Amino acid sequence: MTHIITSLCLRDSGCVDVCPVECIVPGKPQEKYPWYYIDPDTCIDCGACVPECPYAAIFPEDEVPNAYSARGGEYLSRIGLTGHYEGENHGGEAVILDTVKQLEAGEKVDLTDDIKPNYEYFKDGPGYGSKP
Repeated sequence: MTHIITSLCLRDSGCVDVCPVECIVPGKPQEKYPWYYIDPDTCIDCGACVPECPYAAIFPEDEVPNAYSARGGEYLSRIGLTGHYEGENHGGEAVILDTVKQLEAGEKVDLTDDIKPNYEYFKDGPGYGSKP
């Protein structure tokens, strides 16, 4: 079992800095993989990344909510969405995403849909999620 970064991720990168086994990577190309991903073969389930995420986007795989209830104002970043987001990551670098939707209070989202892309990222081949 591993931790999963869900589509609530806005590429903050703070999780990368605290990971003791360096298993968290930004999706590339960003247009196909809009958030960060955790290598399930390397993750030791320490949970250090969870409190570091300002978007509460990281869950143990067996706790990813199938009916996440939005507080309102948070963003969902998935391929096919067309909203625009601009912000800064943990290091002060610009983050620009054009695959977002801002959620309304009480809106329900199935975040379990984000489990499969995490595993797929690490098996797509060179240039995408392949291990160095």
